[in-house]
Order: sequence, then structure tokens, then C-alpha cells
Amino acid sequence: MGAKFFAGRATLDLGSRIAQHYGSILGEVTVTTFSDGEIQPSFNESVRGQDVFIIQSTTPPAENLMEMLLLIDAARRASARKIIAVMPYFGYARQDRKDQPRVAIGAKLVANMLMAAGADRIITMDLHADQIQGFFEVPVDHLFGSTIFIPEIERLNLDNIVIAAPDVGGAKRANMYAKVLNCGLALCHKNRKKANEIGEMTVIGEVEGKHVIIVDDMCDTAGTLTASSALFMENGATSVRAFCTHAVLSGPAFDRIEASTLTEVIVTDTIPHERKSPKVRTLSVDKYFASVIDRLLKNESIGGDYYK
Repeated sequence: MGAKFFAGRATLDLGSRIAQHYGSILGEVTVTTFSDGEIQPSFNESVRGQDVFIIQSTTPPAENLMEMLLLIDAARRASARKIIAVMPYFGYARQDRKDQPRVAIGAKLVANMLMAAGADRIITMDLHADQIQGFFEVPVDHLFGSTIFIPEIERLNLDNIVIAAPDVGGAKRANMYAKVLNCGLALCHKNRKKANEIGEMTVIGEVEGKHVIIVDDMCDTAGTLTASSALFMENGATSVRAFCTHAVLSGPAFDRIEASTLTEVIVTDTIPHERKSPKVRTLSVDKYFASVIDRLLKNESIGGDYYK
């Protein structure tokens, strides 16, 4: 009995580094693509009796999620002992409730599909909503970007910092950072006209003369982030930096960040990007995930200093 690591095509580089830091290598997977776009992944080695870790971030969500589901199903049918879905970025997490009539709860649907496919455990990072863990009937190890970000904030060695949330929904996360770093807290209150479009924004808290550090779970089109930064600077902030776990960075995100008042945006590599920007800096989660997997296999606690 042992552990084997495999990765979907969206996360091959990160998956390879996670396996390497654990002391293993990625197993080979062949993905056959039919002329109509249908895919059929298959393992090129036996997984019978093994603990199988399948690593895949689900962005863009639909195709990569389907690949993950098929890999889980293939492992189950190949008699794997346990199947652990390692999803550094969990797609559809923004659809965690019915916030308007006649919409789906996408996060619950994805949870149902993962369990139906045969996942015995989920490892993910900075879910958009903590309650998504309750959508599963299998264990969920919810890791936090603060484990990587807080030491990096301390390395910046900035005096007079204040932690900020780009919206009221991020207040709990920002408050945790502020407590650990023993500094002030500020919030941006926003009214959305519709998804990805901001209406009015106001600042709650004192930012004048402060180095503002915005913390968030993801950055998609960067509209909220750049608008928040401009607002903080208008209210007298000395500088504004952002720490965002999942760099979705879709549409005009890179252009907005480069044209913004942000000093820099620090993200992780849960989502790979070919485009680079002088204002976007990436920290890797590979050692963190490898460490968690190692402790998991040794039946040790996976809690860390900032696992809260």
C-alpha cells in the first residue's frame, strides 16, 4: 500500500512540484480527445490498493472539472484504495447560495458530482465561502493562504500597516490577518450593479498615512481591487498592496492592475498564467500542499500557525 500522484492538464506544473516536494513523481495520464471535444483520461499504471492523489484546479471551470471527475471515476474503477481530490482552486465556489431567484447553487452541485465520482477526501485552499465544506459528506481539508501570506507580509517590513478587505464579505478574513499582525482594519463597502460591475464604494476605517494591505481569496477581473486601491489612495494611504490567493485574472484584469495605483499584487500559483506583469508577484503553494499531504498520510494534524 502506498501513495501515487497524478495531475490534470491544467495543473501539471504545480502537480509535479507538489509530488517532488513530497518525494515522489507524477504518474502518467493519457487524455484522449475525440473530434467533438469529448475527453477520455486513463492512467498508464496500476493504482490498485493505492492512495491516489489527483491534483487539478478547476479553471476554466467546466472542462477541467470534467477532467477531474473522469480521473476520479477511472481511479475508483481501477480499484484505488482511497481517492483524494486535490483542488488548489475550487471552481464554482462563488455559487454557494441562492442570492437571487431561479439560480443554481453551483458549489453544492460540484460537491455532489465529486462524491458521486468517488472522491474520498477533498483538499482545497481558500474557498470563497467557508460553508462549502458542509456541502460534502466526505472530509474536506480547507487550507488557508494566510499560512503563506502572513510571513510574506512580515518580510515586507512595513511600518504603520493596516489590513483591508475589498468588501464586507471579506471582513472575517481581514480581521484574522489584523489580529495576527496586531494592526488596524479597514473595509471597502461596495454596492454591485451586477456581477463583475461595481457601483458605489466607501471606506470604513482609518487609512491616512498607512500602508494598506488588501487581502482577498481571489482576483477575477480586478475591478473591485483596483477601485479599492484608488479609493484608499484618495483617502490618504501611503501605498496599497494586495494579497489574493487565486489569480483568476480574467478579461481586463492585467491591464487594470498595471494602470492602477496598486504597488503590487501578490498571488499564489493555484491558477497558472502565461502572461506576466511587473506588478503581479507569485508565491508557490507547492511545499505547503506537499507538507499537508505528508501529514495526512502519517495521520498527523495538518493545522498550522495560521490555520484558523
